[in-house]
Amino acid sequence: MSNVFKAAFIFVAPEANPLTDYSWVRTKEVHVKNIAVSGYQEACDLVDSLADEGIKAVELCGGFGHQGVAEVVKAAGDRLHVGVVRFDRHPCLDFASGDELFLS
Repeated sequence: MSNVFKAAFIFVAPEANPLTDYSWVRTKEVHVKNIAVSGYQEACDLVDSLADEGIKAVELCGGFGHQGVAEVVKAAGDRLHVGVVRFDRHPCLDFASGDELFLS
């Protein structure tokens, strides 16, 4: 039985492809998968595969607006714990919220 805690950090980036734009950081006790997505739907679509990989928690970058976080939380259900880094207007997204970019 492994004592390694697996988590994921998901961030939004234009034209990202979560199938190729990811990396792992592995310490003795924590493994974190860093994944780039181009929008909220891609993040929601990852939930099943993340749970299948044994990932227990997901942290969303500040580019996810309130509605985007709600969508991922709904997709995760009780399979993954979802946390959030908070920016109301993200500097990497030209000071917009993901809600403005992905839900307009």
